Amino acid sequence: MTAQTKLTETQTAILKAAAGRADGNIEPLPSNLRGGARAKVIDGLLARCLIIDADGRHLLTDAGYAAVGKQRPVPKGVQKMDAPDALTKREATHALQKLESASRTIRLGTKLAVIIEAMRHPGGATIAQMMAGTGWQAHTVRGAISGMVRKRLGYEVVSEKGADGQRAYRIA
Repeated sequence: MTAQTKLTETQTAILKAAAGRADGNIEPLPSNLRGGARAKVIDGLLARCLIIDADGRHLLTDAGYAAVGKQRPVPKGVQKMDAPDALTKREATHALQKLESASRTIRLGTKLAVIIEAMRHPGGATIAQMMAGTGWQAHTVRGAISGMVRKRLGYEVVSEKGADGQRAYRIA
C-alpha cells in the first residue's frame, strides 16, 4: 500500500491489539462488536489488505502492522536480515530446506530405502542394480535419485563412470 489508509477508531483499536499479540491474530474482538458491525470491520480490514484470512483466523499483514506504526515481531532464534552477519534470503531458505530434509526418515522395506541402501555401498550402485532391487524402470530410478534422494532428502549423490563403462551412483 502506497497511501496511508484512513481507519476508524474501532479498526485502529483492533489493529493495535493484534499487533501486541505474538501471532498477530485480531481475535478476540471487542465485546461490543457483534453481528453486522463485526462483519463490516473485518471486511474493511480485508479489503485494505491489513489482515488476511488464514484457516479461519484473521492475522495482521505487514501493512497492518505498519498502519499502527509497528513491525512484525521476529520469532525467537531467528536472526533479522538487516543484521551485519545475517544470512541472505537464499542462504536462509537453503539452510531451512536442509534442516527440514534432515528430519525426514525413510521407512524400512520401501523401494526408496532399497535405492538408498544400494547407493551407500562403497562402489555405489548402477541403474541396472537399482532396477533389479525395486522393479522400477530406469527413468523412474533416475527420477527417484534426482527428486527424492537429492532434492527432498538432501543427500549428496556422486555419479562416476567405472572402468567397465557403467555409471555408478553413490551417496557421498
